[in-house]
Amino acid sequence: MAETIDQDEDLGVPAPEGDAAPIDTDYSVGQDNIEGSVGRLDFDIHNPVFAISAVAVVLFVLFTLVFPQTAQSLFSWLFSSVTGGFDWFFLSAGDIFVLFSLFLIVSPWGKVRLGGSEATPDFGYPAWFAMLFAAGMGIGLMFYGVGEPLTHFSTSFAGAAGAPLGGAQGDTEAAFKLGMAATIYHWALHPWAIYAVLALALALFSYNKGLPLTIRSAFYPILGERIWGWPGHIIDILAVFATLFGLATSLGLGATQANAGLHAVLGIPISTTVQVILIICITAVALVSVLRGLEGGVQKLSEINMILALVLLLFVLFTGPTLTLLGDIGTGLGAYLTELPALSNPFGREDTRFVQGWTSYYWAWWISWSPFVGMFIARVSRGRTVREFVVCVLLIPSLACVVWMSIFGGVALQQVIQDGYQAAVDADISVKLFRVLEVLPLSQITSVVGVILVIVFFVTSSDSGSLVIDTITAGGKVNAPVPQRVFWATFEGVVAIVLLLGGGLSALQSMVISTGLPFTVVLLVMCYSIVKGLQAEKNA
Repeated sequence: MAETIDQDEDLGVPAPEGDAAPIDTDYSVGQDNIEGSVGRLDFDIHNPVFAISAVAVVLFVLFTLVFPQTAQSLFSWLFSSVTGGFDWFFLSAGDIFVLFSLFLIVSPWGKVRLGGSEATPDFGYPAWFAMLFAAGMGIGLMFYGVGEPLTHFSTSFAGAAGAPLGGAQGDTEAAFKLGMAATIYHWALHPWAIYAVLALALALFSYNKGLPLTIRSAFYPILGERIWGWPGHIIDILAVFATLFGLATSLGLGATQANAGLHAVLGIPISTTVQVILIICITAVALVSVLRGLEGGVQKLSEINMILALVLLLFVLFTGPTLTLLGDIGTGLGAYLTELPALSNPFGREDTRFVQGWTSYYWAWWISWSPFVGMFIARVSRGRTVREFVVCVLLIPSLACVVWMSIFGGVALQQVIQDGYQAAVDADISVKLFRVLEVLPLSQITSVVGVILVIVFFVTSSDSGSLVIDTITAGGKVNAPVPQRVFWATFEGVVAIVLLLGGGLSALQSMVISTGLPFTVVLLVMCYSIVKGLQAEKNA
């Protein structure tokens, strides 16, 4: 199988091969673009998507820096208003995405091949899995892999207000199962269904319909030729904002955890200043990856990350209570399946603090990440059938997340339940992973590996995100000038820094929530577009 993506210069993506149903349109990729150069720096940007997106981001940065108190108040109001008023909407949408994805697996449309009936995959399975997993979950798994199971177990055992489903006060076994079920619920089917919907829409309308690889293309069945005008501009601008703030949140989380790891290993103080320096340094590394391109940058780093993550996972498994942890995988999965109907119920919930503080935030975060992850997955998924695509994007990563959370969460919970170890429970969420590693052998080495993992996940997310935002703001061109990707990679770091300075983690979460809400509507409409697009395929 080829390990490169040969792009058609006119279409922006390879033309369909074999049976397909391309859309007849007079629009050509880049016809609204402005091309030129400033010195030796070339640019090829879509008018007006690039201009509005760039100016809005610059104004946001200036507002947050000049009026920090006002910005912090605004961020707090946004978070409470959106999570409190629209929690039912986020949960309902998440359920729809899961059911829709499962339907596609068993439907006759599953045999449709992305790119046409004769298309072949551009990447083999190992490289494909590594890239989609590293882009989709990396920093979050490191940040919450220990912290979330511990938090849900503690609140459930105590019967606290933030416990999932009201908790299990005083019952260790029930609290353990509930903590693992709530954690897996946030990391398994629902987030990957969100990614699958957007990625499938992009791949279908680009590779089979011959439209540009940009979000607006998925709305052709609804808007027709109007997608090339302001309705399409607004959709793409929303996608840029959602992607940028979703990435900034993850980069902020990565910086705080990398700081915590460096404190554990080298004694470097935990402070906003250190985190800002980390973001600057890691963004610089991401720029090197940007310059190396998709195969030389993201693919190689993703494969390195997968190897390091597997090594750390196996180390924790075999140095911890191995048989107990293996059993915890089955226990966690069973608890998840048992509690899934109750956890995914959007109405009449009494555990509102859990729903609003955790689930609504998570769904908004995944949705804000979906343009970035979805477009990236679409870029590397040409040649797969719809059934193969959905199974691999939905089910396999979900099982991988179950294993990861069960082992890391399991070892942390066993330390608390069996050994009475409280250091991880009492630590800040960014530090919990390193407190757990301290009790295991070779803690200095594993902590270093943990820091490296966070940093490389950081780099791959920044690199992949800049690739996606650049594609959107270049009107669907996948070979736009590299300086544009450098611009967006730099601004991702700048926004993460500004949000940290303007309110820390709460500011990051607030911007994710605010951009995730309107984009949820975009994704729901996209499900209808996918159905219309698949119905037209000749090999459906």
